[in-house]
Amino acid sequence: MSQEENFEPKIVSFLCNWCSYAGADMAGVSRFQYPTNIRVIRVMCSGRVDPIIVLEAFINNMDGVMVLGCHPGDCHYITGNYYAEKRMDTLQKFFEILGVNPERLLLDWVSASEGERFANLVRDFIEKIKSFGPLRVDVPLKELQNRLVATRDAFSQQRMRWLINRERDLLESGNVFGERVNQDEFNKVKFEALTREYEKNRILNSIKSTALSVKEIAKTVALPPRDVVQNLIALEQNGLVTVSGIEGVHFKYRRLVS
Repeated sequence: MSQEENFEPKIVSFLCNWCSYAGADMAGVSRFQYPTNIRVIRVMCSGRVDPIIVLEAFINNMDGVMVLGCHPGDCHYITGNYYAEKRMDTLQKFFEILGVNPERLLLDWVSASEGERFANLVRDFIEKIKSFGPLRVDVPLKELQNRLVATRDAFSQQRMRWLINRERDLLESGNVFGERVNQDEFNKVKFEALTREYEKNRILNSIKSTALSVKEIAKTVALPPRDVVQNLIALEQNGLVTVSGIEGVHFKYRRLVS
């Protein structure tokens, strides 16, 4: 029997203290059976689960991540699960760009009294991940790690954190001038900004330890040379890269900060 046939997925589950964690406890008290593949992390609210934390889980070879919170309208902190929904939806959509199956990340709702629902969600999710296979099946492991790290670094950028965390305010209340943005317009701006930050971080990580030419960078990060040049200009202006030498007729670039 092959390793793939013996595959037991590694799952991390972030559970809201007030609802889903209590639901997990209810599942235990009620003796509802579910697999032991999950590793539970209790958080005060699903809204406290940052996309960066989810990405760290995948970087550390988790095959799937569950985020379970209170049902909409029942959040102990009023709007925490709304923010969780927006953040996880953004991350799932960006997974499609990375070549990672977005269904490896599950966001759902479990109340304190829904022990059976909790057990069913865990069983169904683990069976789904088993059908997908290990995370490395989606993308070769080394390339996957590079993509996930660049995505984590993109989500860590201050302007991206501001944009993602202000989504509800901008959609419902508008900007400082009271102008509201519709969802499609906001998504376009958000994903264009995320993609730019992702590309910059892919480039930065590719020249972290070795100086490379534009052609070599383009091959490493799978971007057109023109896009690499545009990103290098912006990165050089921000003091993040420099020309470290010339090989033949090609400039070699390296990262200035770790």
